[in-house]
Amino acid sequence: MIDKFGIYPAAKQIRSPFYNERPADTQISLLVIHCISLPEGVYGGRAVEQLFSGCLDCSEDSGFADLQGLEVSAHCVIRRDGQIEQYVPFVKRAWHAGVSCFAGIEGCNDYSIGIELEGTDHSTYTNEQYLALSALTTQIQLRYPAITTERITGHSDIAPGRKTDPGRQFDWAYYFRLLAD
Repeated sequence: MIDKFGIYPAAKQIRSPFYNERPADTQISLLVIHCISLPEGVYGGRAVEQLFSGCLDCSEDSGFADLQGLEVSAHCVIRRDGQIEQYVPFVKRAWHAGVSCFAGIEGCNDYSIGIELEGTDHSTYTNEQYLALSALTTQIQLRYPAITTERITGHSDIAPGRKTDPGRQFDWAYYFRLLAD
């Protein structure tokens, strides 16, 4: 169960400094699915945790150069084995969506929860990730009932032309079937 502070106790808690308060009287009403891996396609390392914690050494990999000084986070990351890490309490505004719009309302960070799956825009996701994502989504929907199935979307849908995640390999039909069970 997600507590009143927005903490999911089944997740490993890792604090990110990259969040702030949501605007007053904002209803949490959108779930955004993302993907991430650092370096791209490399799984299981600490680089994502370091990025979201503000301590990534960008000289470690040439692919990290454009991440220098980036302040980004997500509420949760789901690793390939299904382990969930929570970086920002759900009641806070994580910095995951950037310039974005859903159903004509801009600034999706204000009213959304961002979940990152460890992966790439071109990779398939593991069954463990789908199971963890559906269990987490169910808990999110219980705590924030305005997040209906129609208000679950990909980063690519709220930032078209700028973002492509979670990618074409994400099996939306399977994920929604798991939610319906």
